Amino acid sequence: MNTTLTPFYDKQVQCLHCEAKFPSTKIRSSFVKVDRYDKDFCPNYQSEELNPLFYHVFVCPQCGFSFTDDFSKYFPPKTKEEIKNNVSDRWVHQDYGKQRTVRQAIDSYKLAAYCAEIKKEKKVTIAGLYMRIAWLNRKMKNKEQEQRFISFALHNYLECYLNSDYHSSQMSELKIMYLIAALSHQIGETEQAIMYLSKVIEKQNTTTERTIIEMAKDQWQEIRGEKSTA
Repeated sequence: MNTTLTPFYDKQVQCLHCEAKFPSTKIRSSFVKVDRYDKDFCPNYQSEELNPLFYHVFVCPQCGFSFTDDFSKYFPPKTKEEIKNNVSDRWVHQDYGKQRTVRQAIDSYKLAAYCAEIKKEKKVTIAGLYMRIAWLNRKMKNKEQEQRFISFALHNYLECYLNSDYHSSQMSELKIMYLIAALSHQIGETEQAIMYLSKVIEKQNTTTERTIIEMAKDQWQEIRGEKSTA
């Protein structure tokens, strides 16, 4: 009997919307190897085939509702009806439960972002979805789409920071501020980037998140260098 462990496995998922149960492919963490991270925390994996970003979203094959583990189980009033009218009633059966291409991964995130906007998920959750769409477009070297979704992510991270809706998420205030700075820098909003880098560096004596402080200082030096050669 062959007991060789494969990188992929099926996770049984229950749709938050219609409650149908379905399998969705995931990658075993022991097979995931990260080479490095970009300045906005985008992971670069040793194997593009074994990229867990492709499988972060669950797409219900029955009703089309798309979500991640970060979604809440609560549906605000009338949002289930909106999802039915705008997603489920228009859904053409597709199976995202198998191994995905980068194009299918991007489509799954777009579906999830659309569902998250209708469902009024936290801004930190919506921002994370747009962020991953930007990362996947970066891998495809589609600069225009990468910048477009960085702008969407930035808008939501700003709202998230101003409304403090990152509480009970995996994101800290310092990480949100750093991301706002990093994303602002990427799309040429230099003054906003400088303002938020300053906010991060001001926290250097009161935080244990030393890596983010050092990353902020590196970005600060990079922007100074750009300004001196402009």
